[in-house]
Amino acid sequence: MSLYGSRGVHGQTVEAIARRVLSGGLPQGATLDLVALQAELDVSLTALRESLKVLAAKGLVDARQKRGTYVRPRADWNLLDPDVLRWQFSAQADVSLLRSLHEVRTIVEPAAVRLAAERHTEEDLARLDDALAAMSVAADPQSAVDADLAFHRALLDATHNELLTRMQTVLESALAARDQLVHGTAKHSDDPVPSHRAVLDGVRARDQDSAEAAMRSLLEKAISDEGLLAAETDAA
Repeated sequence: MSLYGSRGVHGQTVEAIARRVLSGGLPQGATLDLVALQAELDVSLTALRESLKVLAAKGLVDARQKRGTYVRPRADWNLLDPDVLRWQFSAQADVSLLRSLHEVRTIVEPAAVRLAAERHTEEDLARLDDALAAMSVAADPQSAVDADLAFHRALLDATHNELLTRMQTVLESALAARDQLVHGTAKHSDDPVPSHRAVLDGVRARDQDSAEAAMRSLLEKAISDEGLLAAETDAA
C-alpha cells in the first residue's frame, strides 16, 4: 500500500496538497498558483511539479496549456486509491464517507466470511487467533487499530479468492482511517473482542450462517460507533 506521508519532503508535499484538495481548501476547478504554493511549502519548483504528477495520477489535479494546473471535479478523483481514501479521512472527519465505507463492508464482508468458513486452512485460523489475541491486549488506540486490521486482513485472505484478497488495499486504508477516527474520538465502553471472536468461532466451525450472522452483528456495532462519531462531530 502506497503511503506518501512516510516518504520525506516529497511525501509531505504530496499529502499537504492532497488534503487541501480533499477538504475543499483548494476547490474543484481552482487553478493552482504554483509560485505561491512553492513558497508556502518551501520546496523547489521541481519537487512541487513531481508531487503534482502523483496527484494527477490519482485524478485530483490536471494541467492544460493556457489554464495551468487545476483541481479536477470530484467525479474524476480516484476515490478507491488507498492514499486518496486515507487523505480524505485525515483531511476531515467525513461522516458521509464513513457511511459509504459501511455500505461497501456490508456488501463484501458477510459474503467473504462465508467463503472463509468454507475454505480456511489451519494457517488462516492461526492468523485470526493471533489477531484476536493482539486485540485483547491492545493498550492504546494504534494497537487496537493494528489488531483490527490484521483480523479483517486475515479474514479476506481466508477466502482464498484472489480478487477479494486484493480488496484489502481499498478496505484497509478506509478501515484504518475509520478506526483512527472512532477509537480516537468516540467514547468507547464496549470490548471489541467478543464480537470478533463470534466471527472466528463461526469460521472455525465451518458454519457459514453463524459466521455471516456474527459479521453482520459486528458491522451493526460499527454503525453505532460511527453514530457516536457523527454526534461528536456535530457538537464540535
